[in-house]
Amino acid sequence: MASVTFAVDRTVSRFNVQAFATGLLSAFGHSPRIEIRDYEAEVQCLPGTLGDASLRVIIQTGRMEVLDEMKRDDLKKLEQEMYERVLDTRNFPTAVYTSREIDVRKVTDGLFEVDARGELSFHGVTRPQALQGKVTVIGDSLRVAGGFSLLQSSYGIQPASFAAGTLRLKDELKFTFDLVARSKESSGQS
Repeated sequence: MASVTFAVDRTVSRFNVQAFATGLLSAFGHSPRIEIRDYEAEVQCLPGTLGDASLRVIIQTGRMEVLDEMKRDDLKKLEQEMYERVLDTRNFPTAVYTSREIDVRKVTDGLFEVDARGELSFHGVTRPQALQGKVTVIGDSLRVAGGFSLLQSSYGIQPASFAAGTLRLKDELKFTFDLVARSKESSGQS
């Protein structure tokens, strides 16, 4: 049986990052939510079973948007800090996740739990990264929802601080995704 390739449709998918504030003024600050806007993701698997599954995601690090409501000047400062100092998008314009092994457990017809182990190349560092999720098969589409956490320091990133260090972001970031992927064959892509 031949594998089927599914491409994520960003127009109906969500991929977010949650950072967490800490420090003396953290009660007055907020923990920024960031949407990853520009990425490509592809899933390959055997139809119906998700057997022999693989996943590859390429993220353009310079195309993220802070979702929180805040003053325009504060938002610009936060995004500038994020792009220039934290992510250093000029030197590290992409992050790439490639699965090495995906365990699939059937829950019910059309619903599967998945545990993926792979590697994340981010900010010039490549490290093992696991992610968990649920996959729903809907006709010739997949809906993949789940998440993972990582420590910025594991990738050589020092968490951002503001207001002379009285407001800082914690090292841990939580990523969540709710992705819709369509069969390339049925959507006419090649």
